[in-house]
Amino acid sequence: MENYIVSARKYRPTTFNSVVGQSALTATLKNAISTNKLAHAYLFCGPRGVGKTTCARIFAKTINCLSPTETGEACNSCESCVAFNEQRSYNIHEMDAASNNSVDEIRQLVDMVRIPPQIGSYSVYIIDEVHMLSTAAFNAFLKTLEEPPHHAIFILATTEKHKIIPTILSRCQIYDFNRIGIEDTIAHLAYVAQTEGIIAEPEALNVIALKADGGMRDALSIFDQVVSFSGGNVTYQQVIDNLNVLDYDYYFRLTDHLLNQDVSKSLLLLNDVLSNGFDGNHFITGLSSHFRDLLVGKVPATLSLLEVGASIRQRYQEQAQRCPTPFLYKAMKICNDCDLNYRVSKNKRLLLELTLIQVAQSLSADDDLSSGRRPKKTLKPVFSTPEVAQQQVSAQQTAASQQVQQPTTTAPTQPVAAQQPVQQSTSSVANDQAKRPLVNRTSMRVSIKSTGDNIQGQAATPATGNSYQPQQPQTDRPFTEQDLSLGWQEYILKLPKEHIALSKQMSLMKPILLGNHEFEIVVDNEIAAKSFNPITAHLQNFLRNRLQNIHIKMNVRISEATVSTMPVSRTEKYKAMMERNEALEHLKSEFGLELY
Repeated sequence: MENYIVSARKYRPTTFNSVVGQSALTATLKNAISTNKLAHAYLFCGPRGVGKTTCARIFAKTINCLSPTETGEACNSCESCVAFNEQRSYNIHEMDAASNNSVDEIRQLVDMVRIPPQIGSYSVYIIDEVHMLSTAAFNAFLKTLEEPPHHAIFILATTEKHKIIPTILSRCQIYDFNRIGIEDTIAHLAYVAQTEGIIAEPEALNVIALKADGGMRDALSIFDQVVSFSGGNVTYQQVIDNLNVLDYDYYFRLTDHLLNQDVSKSLLLLNDVLSNGFDGNHFITGLSSHFRDLLVGKVPATLSLLEVGASIRQRYQEQAQRCPTPFLYKAMKICNDCDLNYRVSKNKRLLLELTLIQVAQSLSADDDLSSGRRPKKTLKPVFSTPEVAQQQVSAQQTAASQQVQQPTTTAPTQPVAAQQPVQQSTSSVANDQAKRPLVNRTSMRVSIKSTGDNIQGQAATPATGNSYQPQQPQTDRPFTEQDLSLGWQEYILKLPKEHIALSKQMSLMKPILLGNHEFEIVVDNEIAAKSFNPITAHLQNFLRNRLQNIHIKMNVRISEATVSTMPVSRTEKYKAMMERNEALEHLKSEFGLELY
């Protein structure tokens, strides 16, 4: 039985031209070799599986080649190249710093550096995972790395450059390896599949490339796994089933449900995804990427940013035309907020469901992102009200609004007594609604400055004889203590920021209705009572207009002191005890007791 070799080892590049996705770095190394401008120390850093160690080996073989080609590649036929290919070269030394990270291993390496090469011109020392060296090992390596023998070249490889001390970095030429692109990965996988006689769909290879996340070694390992599962015929569905990844079809169907504002089907689809064992955070990040791809697919100029197959790209183009651009902006923002809050959420499923409801309702015209503001998070009713109930509610609201607005249309010369029979002839429900003042809660946050009224100016006008002249109410409407409290709270919200202390004080008070259209508030001291002097007139006029009653009057009363003087000395304590019990004095005289 022939020994099986995994694709990551079998198709490992042996020349610079066969390295995938690192053309800029390989061109730089080839030019350095051709011009004989070699540094004594190199640092190859980047993600896993992108070709750092592979490029180090190719570089070491090429600089020791006895007859390199015109393109700057090794000939693979000289004695040095043959020894390297057969893994018996004494010019190239590899060390794993993860398992040899102490000072003793570095000292042995320093001793080896002194020995010149037997064949070739250079002794190349490749130290993989160099960030695992201890601080003492790094310090022991500094002098040799800075001034090695002329025949020694060091190539350090690491995935975590930030863990290497700056004194090492300053002695090396640094080459940053990039993640391998989706297209390059797909092309290499297609080449491997063709060489091995395997049939593979482009969409299947695209999913493998996305799963590998820029690492060719990971992509080849996943490819071998899928080939073993499919038996040599790699299809898109088999890749989805074997890797347990979310299919594009889930997101396309979910987007259709959201565009139709069908919350029920969206929640059922979410339940199907979670039932199949997919993580909720993975689902919401995939949905965010799907909305991003839809936004990219709306414009032909940005179609190149879609890293998907041809058939999937066509579906993105078709669905993108049905998605309004503001909807995609809002959806991406809502999904991103869900992703940020997912880890700290106690009920993760509810968070996902609320996110889908918000996305479904973001198609309404109420939200506008043209100003750059985040979308509103208010949730509208998911299930519609029956038509009959809606007609009844709208009829009641219309009748109530007409009754509330009727006094405002009455002529000012009409007597108040003439209005009483009209009010008495209405039903009890309508009468209660008419008695309740009309409080516009949408205007509660408007600053009092916006009306052009100045509280300080109003406080000064009585002294000069120019009293405040507001719009006089046209009715003498009765009101309750609850109505008075609503008007009181509304006035507090209208106070400007410079009266924040007074507004906090007023929020702790409750107006008490005394009858005859008068009410009072109780304060603790005279200073608190004087703080109401500048706003008393304005407050009364505001409540008169709001409650439609011209006779409203406010009184400020100072509460009586309820805390008595506490006894401190022995005499005071004895007198206090004797006031509560007169027999104490008789006890004192009977036994001849004295107070010290």
